Amino acid sequence: MEKKAFKITNETGLHARPATVLVNQANQYQADLQLHYKDKTVNLKSIMGVMSLGVAKGAEIEVSAEGSDAKEALEGIEATLKKENIGE
Repeated sequence: MEKKAFKITNETGLHARPATVLVNQANQYQADLQLHYKDKTVNLKSIMGVMSLGVAKGAEIEVSAEGSDAKEALEGIEATLKKENIGE
């Protein structure tokens, strides 16, 4: 299992558009991707799951990936967070 921590920098946090961008990116991989925030964990491929967390600007999140393309998936998520100015 691969894991990586990120800080959300988007003004609106992980709501609507940023969450959709992230979920769309996650769905490009076979790996099981989980988003961890506070004491909750949701499937990163589920828009409802991601939005239910209410992740705000400045929040620390962790993404874990398990599967054949786990490393590639985490790299893709990281690149998307930075490119779309969602997090770092």
